[in-house]
Amino acid sequence: MIQTQTVADFYTDKVALRPPGSLRGGGHFTVYRLEDFCADPAPSAAYSRKDFYKIVLTTGDSIYHYADQQRQLTLGQHALVFTDTQLPYRWEINSPCQGYCCLFTADFLPAHTPVGSAALALFQSPEPFFYLTAAQVAPFADLFGKMLAEQDSTYPHKYELLFHYVMTCTHEALKLAPPVEPRGASAATRLAAAFQDLLARQFPFFSPSQRLELRTAQAYADQLAVHVNYLNRTLKAVTGKTTSQLLAERLVQEARALLHHTDWPISYISDCLGFEEPTYFTQFFRKHTGLTPSQLRQV
Repeated sequence: MIQTQTVADFYTDKVALRPPGSLRGGGHFTVYRLEDFCADPAPSAAYSRKDFYKIVLTTGDSIYHYADQQRQLTLGQHALVFTDTQLPYRWEINSPCQGYCCLFTADFLPAHTPVGSAALALFQSPEPFFYLTAAQVAPFADLFGKMLAEQDSTYPHKYELLFHYVMTCTHEALKLAPPVEPRGASAATRLAAAFQDLLARQFPFFSPSQRLELRTAQAYADQLAVHVNYLNRTLKAVTGKTTSQLLAERLVQEARALLHHTDWPISYISDCLGFEEPTYFTQFFRKHTGLTPSQLRQV
C-alpha cells in the first residue's frame, strides 16, 4: 500500500522545525528555508502521498518523482513545485538544496475559498513542476521571504495575510503555465476537456483493493451522455488520438507508477487496472512498452 505522510510525521522528520499552533478550525501552516534542514544530502524520501499541501521553491541537484514521471534539477537550476493530498511523490536529493517550502492543511484555507478556484486547481495540475529562469525566481523568493517574516510576527491577522501570499504565489505560477482554452471554446474542445478530467479522476491508486471504475470507451461515453462513436470522433479530431488510445496511455502511465513505486504483486496491479487475468495485463503492457511488467521492475 502507498503510505500517507501526515503533518505529525513531517514534524517528526524535522525535529528542529517548530510546529505552529493550531489555527482556527484546526488548520496548520508553516514556512521554512530548505537549507536549514538539507545541509547534507538526505536519503531518498519514501514514495507517498501527504495529508497536506506544499509549495516548494528549490535549487540543487535533485530528482522529483511523481506518478510515472520524473523531473530533474541540476546545479544552478530552479523550480517551483506544487503538491496536493492525492498525487504520491518523492524527492531524490543528491546535493544540499536551497530555497523555501511552505505547507498547509486544507483547514488553513478560509471557508469562503472557491472550491473551483484556478489557484487551487494548480495543485492538481497534470504538470505541477515549473522550471524557473533566474529572473522568474526573484518574485517568488520575495513572497517566501514575506511569509517567513509574517510567520514570526505578532500581527493578529497574520494567517489571513499568509493565505494571501499563498494565493499570490499560485496565481503568479499560473501566469507561467500554457494558456488555457478561451471561454468560447468549441463544443468538441469542451467535450475533450471533460473526458480528460473524467479520466484523470480515476487515478491514482493508493491501495490494491481499489478498482478502476471506468475501463472502456463506452463507459466514458455513458458518463458524458454522448454516443461512443461521437466521443471517439471528437477526441480524434481534438487530440489526434482515439478514445482507446488515450485510455491505453493512461493505463500504461499508472501501471508504470505502481510497478516502480509499490511492491504490490503484479496480479494485484492487474486487478486494480481492470484486467480479468494477469496474462491479459502482461500482453497489454508488453504491447505498449516492449517490456513485461516483471522486466520493467528489473530495469
